[in-house]
Amino acid sequence: MRMLSLLFYAGLTRLLIVSVFAAPLVVVGKEPAVETVLEVVLAPRESSEMQKLFNGTDLSDWSGDPRLWSVRDGVIHGETSAEKSAKGNTFLIWTAGTLKDFELRLSFRSNATNNSGIQYRSRHITDKDASNEWVVRGFQHEIRNENRLPNVSGFIYDEGGKRGRVCHVGERATWADGTKTVAATVIDQATFENLFNLGDWNDAVILAEGNRVRHYLNGRLILDFTDADSKIAVTEGVLALQLHAGKPMWVEYKNIRLKSVD
Repeated sequence: MRMLSLLFYAGLTRLLIVSVFAAPLVVVGKEPAVETVLEVVLAPRESSEMQKLFNGTDLSDWSGDPRLWSVRDGVIHGETSAEKSAKGNTFLIWTAGTLKDFELRLSFRSNATNNSGIQYRSRHITDKDASNEWVVRGFQHEIRNENRLPNVSGFIYDEGGKRGRVCHVGERATWADGTKTVAATVIDQATFENLFNLGDWNDAVILAEGNRVRHYLNGRLILDFTDADSKIAVTEGVLALQLHAGKPMWVEYKNIRLKSVD
C-alpha cells in the first residue's frame, strides 16, 4: 500500500507539472498580467527625405511669445523668469504646415525646475478664453530633466484635455471606450536610467501612423500607443514646443526634422 501511494503521488506530481506548462493559468475576475517585453526595439533608420523645420539662425516659420523664445548658439531657446513669466502654458508654434501621419526627429535638453513638451496633431486655441496668444491643446510628448519613472521625458500628456497622462513611458497600450489597456512593458526603470542623458542633449523620434503613435528616446522604443477611441482620437494638427507656466525654467531644441509618412 505504501508503494502504491508513492507511485500515485509521483504520477500526480508529473500530471500537475505537465498541466501547468501545457496551458496558461486563467484567474477568473482578474485582469490578464502585463507581458514584459524588454528586447531592444530600435528607431527606424532616418530617411534622406527629412525636411528641416528650424534654420539655426532665426524663428522663421515659428510663432511664439518674443519675450520668452529666441535663438542662442544655433538652437531654439525658451526661458521664463520671475521678471518674464508665462501667463499660462505658452507655445512656440510651427506655422508652415500641420502634421498628419509623420516622423519627427529632434534633440532637446532642459533644466529640472519645470517641464516642457512637444505638441503634435494639436489645436491652436485662439478664442477669447485663451490665457495667451499661443495656447495649444492636444497630445504632448513630455520633456523633463528627470530619470525616475513615471515622471520622465516621453510620456503622452493630453494638454488641455481630459485624459491627463494618456500613456506612460514603458507602456504598449491601447485606449478604447474610455479605458486604457496595457498589453506589455517595453522599457523598465534601470534601462531608462541608463538610456537618458540627465542634464544633457537627448534625441527624440515620434512616429505617428493612423491612430498608432510610437516614441523613441536615443534610438530606442520607450512607448507604443494606439488610440482606438474614434470619438476623440485626433489624426491631424499643429506642431508646437512648450514653456510651462509656474517656476522659472529653460528648454532648448535643435535639429528639428520632419517627414510625412504615406
